[in-house]
Amino acid sequence: MDALGAGYPRSTVSTTPTRPEILLVEDESSIAIPFASALRREGFEPTIAGTAADARKAWRSSAPDLVILDLTLPDGDGRQLCGEVRGELGVPVIMVTARGTETDRVVGLELGADDYVVKPFSSAEVAARIRAVLRRAGRGADDARAAERFEADGLIVDTAARTVELDHEPLTLTRKEFDLLVRLVDDAGRTVLRDRLMHDVWDENWFGSTKTLDVHIAALRRHLGDDAHDPRFIHTVRGVGFRFQAAESTRRR
Repeated sequence: MDALGAGYPRSTVSTTPTRPEILLVEDESSIAIPFASALRREGFEPTIAGTAADARKAWRSSAPDLVILDLTLPDGDGRQLCGEVRGELGVPVIMVTARGTETDRVVGLELGADDYVVKPFSSAEVAARIRAVLRRAGRGADDARAAERFEADGLIVDTAARTVELDHEPLTLTRKEFDLLVRLVDDAGRTVLRDRLMHDVWDENWFGSTKTLDVHIAALRRHLGDDAHDPRFIHTVRGVGFRFQAAESTRRR
């Protein structure tokens, strides 16, 4: 599925039909883009629509498995669009809004939404809700996270199991360390800008110093036995970002 609306990037990772397709209807690109990146890391294939009109075009060209729908859109009411989704597609809907009153939640659920989340929200929490809703809908979400295995010079990253091995030894990474490593291997061989790494791994709700990126890169290097001056995996592009590069790498699904 193609992203709709100016300024929304396509995924850089090839996908297969085993990845549940998610239509994300959200007009704020500062929320939509990092959230879409987080959904990709969680094993979904998101498409962004910034308006109700774009959402209709998206689901009519390639039916998604689930719709995440903002309540307030520039060209319509998300509650009305929810009814259209259920009427035309019959797929699950998770409604998202900045409002948090009980009345809003009840109205959304009465209109046919399967779940309801309030901004600001955790990407991991919404991903868990997506899996739960898809399971209830019988859409095979027990395997919602696509099986993907990345191998490079003795390093094995399994995104489905969230495990990492180096030279046949398991590594214990924090959640952010793992997400950062996955983000780097997603663009293996290419430099990922510092701002992009912060945007994708720490998302739009991060307002702290970018020094946290350097701390996590340093921690990853310790786990990988990587020398910053003679790296095996993580290369620094000074003042720009970081690049994951190894002698050989493969990606399997």
